[in-house]
Amino acid sequence: MIQHIEWRLPRSPRSAGRARAFLTEQSVEWKLPDQLTETAVLLLSELVANACRHARVPPGREVRARCALGSDGVLRVEVSDASEVLPCPRTAGPDDESGRGLALVAALADAWGAHPRACGIGKTVWFEIGGGVRGRPGRADPEGLEGADDARHDPGPPEGRAPASRPGPEHGA
Repeated sequence: MIQHIEWRLPRSPRSAGRARAFLTEQSVEWKLPDQLTETAVLLLSELVANACRHARVPPGREVRARCALGSDGVLRVEVSDASEVLPCPRTAGPDDESGRGLALVAALADAWGAHPRACGIGKTVWFEIGGGVRGRPGRADPEGLEGADDARHDPGPPEGRAPASRPGPEHGA
């Protein structure tokens, strides 16, 4: 059985911190190991910050974060926003103050990727950790928590590279 929770957050610099607090609290209820929690909270924070900072969308659009814990111990975290531009990792220089977020996701997640949302508005960026998923392709949502949106998960970029389709400058932090 999959356990899941979802939060809708305003596109605000404070939302990354709120998402960290929400997942930290939820991890206690789910009895997640400390190391898995710390990694998931860090990566969720990066994805929410990227969605708030880089998505060029009309005012009032929210960011949605969803976490699902599978019976196999795999934690899947998804962040959706209304921008259709898929993330494109960039190489940050030693003096750059940003540009390392997706590299961090690629380095610490067992699998990750991005895809357009099935409803035609925006995209979802996701990662999975825990349960020995390293090297395994992205999983479709077995309980249909997101409907058709989850049926099209890409396998995540090989060796942390960006997806090849429709890359853009967004989420490069």
